[in-house]
Amino acid sequence: MDRSAEDLLRELAPQVLSALVRRYGVFDTCEDAVQEALLAAALQWPAEGVPDNPRGWLVTVASRKLVDHVRGEQARRNREDRIALATPESEMLSAAADATPQADRDDSLALLFLCCHPGLSQPSRIALTLRAVGGLTTAQIAAAFMVPEATMAQRISRAKQTIKTSGTPLRMPQAAERAERLGEVLHVLYLIFNEGYTTTDGIDLTAPTLSAEAIRLTRLLHRLLPDDGETAGLLALMLLTDARRPARTTPDGDLVPLAEQNRSMWDRRLIAEGTDLISRTLPRGQVGAYHVQAAIAAVHDEAEDVDATDWPQILVLYGLLEQIAPNPMVTLNRAVAVAMVDGPAAGLDLLAALQSDKRMAGHHRLLATRAHLLELLGEHDAAADAYRDAARRTTSTPERRHLTNRAAQLVTLFGAPVAPLRATWRSPEPPHGRADR
Repeated sequence: MDRSAEDLLRELAPQVLSALVRRYGVFDTCEDAVQEALLAAALQWPAEGVPDNPRGWLVTVASRKLVDHVRGEQARRNREDRIALATPESEMLSAAADATPQADRDDSLALLFLCCHPGLSQPSRIALTLRAVGGLTTAQIAAAFMVPEATMAQRISRAKQTIKTSGTPLRMPQAAERAERLGEVLHVLYLIFNEGYTTTDGIDLTAPTLSAEAIRLTRLLHRLLPDDGETAGLLALMLLTDARRPARTTPDGDLVPLAEQNRSMWDRRLIAEGTDLISRTLPRGQVGAYHVQAAIAAVHDEAEDVDATDWPQILVLYGLLEQIAPNPMVTLNRAVAVAMVDGPAAGLDLLAALQSDKRMAGHHRLLATRAHLLELLGEHDAAADAYRDAARRTTSTPERRHLTNRAAQLVTLFGAPVAPLRATWRSPEPPHGRADR
């Protein structure tokens, strides 16, 4: 299947799932049925072509898969009350998925809140939403959480069972309930965007469909809650960060570090929109983590070239962020800013503390950052070793290729004295925080 069809299936998956959950109410079984429908599409569409109404096709096939599952359960266990369908079976099979206006309704945002059910633990809420709404694989989610894939699979399975047992309908929650779930919803959208901006594995550095979906859902949420500062801050962060996407890779898909990007390729429309969001919402109330991260992204975006980057301001902002939302990735990014302001040795001192953090020990981003700071100090042997170690640990092909190339470039310097480099951040673009739960 070509990439456009794959992107379409990922985009439609949460819409199809929300349509089934709204109609039949059994989350776990609906999710299984949707996965079977997606598999059927992946097998049939390359040979038969994408149908005129791909969403309707998927809803119809998933509905039939759901009926087959119910019949199989009844036959095997003789428990007709195991799954109570809201619609008679005959009606379900005969109803065309695109026959009513309701079938075209996008309930992705309601599905997002459903996945952030109060009966779930915080990690389970995030994991389930990434699976059901973000379309991420279990392996991708496990990488985002820094846990084994088997552990994440069990977490998602338990979360689906909890949603099923609760009997909660698919609907937008009332204001009080919505406020309770908002923090987790925002964090989920943040993770979906991060996975799209820098994928955890595969041959491509980015997955634009994921980032675009995160931005779309965050726009919907901002429209629903226009006065919420953190929702506006998150949207601004996404826009200011995604603006750099066109310059992040070469035509061959190789990673281009932030310092080496052609800034004329950055999307100035997105930068202007993100900056305007910050300007309008920042003075209104308490500053949150997304606001601060958006401000950091704005400082990078406003610099005409790498030498014009206001690293002292970025360092202050990372210090504030570390107070608001302490996180090993935040500390990692602050170490980069410290290195740019006070020198690489000062940055390495901060990194040393992270090596004892079990969430970061051996993580490729920590190793890549350490490698670059060693390179700035002129310690080329140690830097090359750290680059190679980081390359072995990353599951992203473009990042592995970039880190391996950095090590190879240092090898060519051996045999002749080389002065320490001027402090410029040329390692892979410093990441935003990943889930640390």
